[in-house]
Amino acid sequence: MSLYRRSFLAALPALALIPKARAEDARLTPRTLGNPKAPVTVNEWFSLTCTHCAHFEMTVFQDVKAKLIDTGKVFYVYHDFPLDQIALLGAMVARSLPVDRYVPFVNSMLASQDRWAFARDVDPKKQIQQMAALAGISAEQFAKIDADDAFRQALVAQQDADQAKYNIGGTPFFMFNNQPYNQELLTFEAFEAEVKKAGG
Repeated sequence: MSLYRRSFLAALPALALIPKARAEDARLTPRTLGNPKAPVTVNEWFSLTCTHCAHFEMTVFQDVKAKLIDTGKVFYVYHDFPLDQIALLGAMVARSLPVDRYVPFVNSMLASQDRWAFARDVDPKKQIQQMAALAGISAEQFAKIDADDAFRQALVAQQDADQAKYNIGGTPFFMFNNQPYNQELLTFEAFEAEVKKAGG
């Protein structure tokens, strides 16, 4: 499980307008999948540069979506929990897209993580900009997103609050109907077992 790294957070400025920005900025509203009336709500905290999160996306999540979310058993809630500046920029871009494009963009970034985040001789920021362009974000819009320190700090503030409240030590971190799950979920069967224990 990836350790939560806080060193990059200390360098970000404290902004007095964060509460106002969070209250009014639609980019900070929940990103979800499925029926809100499903018997089990699963919350996932993830980082776009977390290799375990990418593994979960590529090996488990598609079954979770098809067998649990699409069938009405699970309501899925995404929480950005960036472990570094690149993941934070990716989260900012994802949340700047129309709401219905957030999940496909995040899933695409996790599925291709080895190519844009860790490939040799690759600039991750340029790679994110290229993926953003394919999703409909112009170079000018990307520059504005990257320069939006109020938005950046609001995401970090939410991350800090979640870490303090739930004692998140790494990603991915899950809660099944408000019950935290602190072990790695490497198989669909393990995930489904937690859903059943939560009443699904």
